[in-house]
Amino acid sequence: MQIRRILATAVVAAVTAPAAMLSVSPAFADTKPAAQTQNKPSVAELEQAAKDAQKAYDAAVVAEKALVRSLEDTDAPTYPLEAAFQAATKTAKEAAAKKATADAAVTDAKAKLDAAVSDDDKAAAQKALTEAEGVAKTAADAKAAADAKQAEAGKAVSDVRVEISKKIYKAQLAIKETLAKKTAADKALADAKKAEGSGSCVSQDALSAVAVGLPSKIAAGSTVDFTLRLGNTTGRTLDNVFPIAYPHGTDKSGMKDIDKLLHLKWSNGSGWQDLDGRHHAGVVKALRTGAHADVKLRLTVDASAPAEGTGVVFVNADYTNNDGSCGGVPDSTMYEFRLIPVGSKPSAEPAKPASKPSPQGSKSPVPVASGGATGGASGTGGANGSLAHTGSSSALPQFALAGGAAVVIGAGAVYFVRRRKAADNA
Repeated sequence: MQIRRILATAVVAAVTAPAAMLSVSPAFADTKPAAQTQNKPSVAELEQAAKDAQKAYDAAVVAEKALVRSLEDTDAPTYPLEAAFQAATKTAKEAAAKKATADAAVTDAKAKLDAAVSDDDKAAAQKALTEAEGVAKTAADAKAAADAKQAEAGKAVSDVRVEISKKIYKAQLAIKETLAKKTAADKALADAKKAEGSGSCVSQDALSAVAVGLPSKIAAGSTVDFTLRLGNTTGRTLDNVFPIAYPHGTDKSGMKDIDKLLHLKWSNGSGWQDLDGRHHAGVVKALRTGAHADVKLRLTVDASAPAEGTGVVFVNADYTNNDGSCGGVPDSTMYEFRLIPVGSKPSAEPAKPASKPSPQGSKSPVPVASGGATGGASGTGGANGSLAHTGSSSALPQFALAGGAAVVIGAGAVYFVRRRKAADNA
């Protein structure tokens, strides 16, 4: 039996399934008249709706994560607007120091004029005072100009952070909305399968799927190899295990999809092959309990991929047994990497799994659809399971914060509070 639950793949544009597919209304009740029952979505349609809802949810999670990183990047000394603000702040401090020195010179010149007795001394003191006042005026004008530039630079970087924070808030709303749709779609599908009297696959924590060796930074125009490791501690041999992997990427803003620039292949030792339409990297036969199997993966990033973009690889696994039982890893694991310019060396530090929000108590069984298992591979399994052969450093000025505080919400608010506290403690 083919496992109906599809990997939590990612797309940037949120996929909204038809309302009829995502609804858990009485449309699925057995008491509906025959004429209306004929209009019910089929199991296949509900499967596609659940798949699309999962994609939309994962895309929302990835987009929000990229936006938070984009917000954090604005705090780096190398960020252009932050660098301009720091430079303007330095110039303003220097102008203030020069003005203070010039004002002190004016005070001294006035004191000397008051102390002068002879006409010649008074004339000399008056001349010195006039010159000092001229220097002081020039210094005051320079300070005013520097203060204005500092204010302008501070407002510019603050405005950018506020806009990113607005997008983060919208992304968080999208996560909430897509999660609700995903939950509804999963329930509608489970209800439909139950009504049909079909069996269900079960979530199986004892089956694991882990990405090993995926770099945390990958250069555009390069290819990296890594491993999808499957582990079985279910207490029984799993007859057919389907490794699942899917890459997804966005530009630095987190809003533009660059999936077409990421290419993932797998190998069983006899050449590299494309994953099938369900993102299966072949099929592992006879994975014994206590054993693991490694699937070789190769990720190629087009040279046109944007530097400073964000990429992720989702990994998961499903299984079917000859006795009809089936299941899969409950949740896909997301491994994040950053895109770096062409010619850069990949990071030696491996990508780490990133957690993502999920509905509490999401331990519901994973239903299945009838049909033959399709992994694009066949063959005999080894003792441990074999892959079948197929062939800013300081707080912003008060005026800038006042304008943005009202709209900095969600993750943006947390970030600004943290950043401001760090500045206050500096």
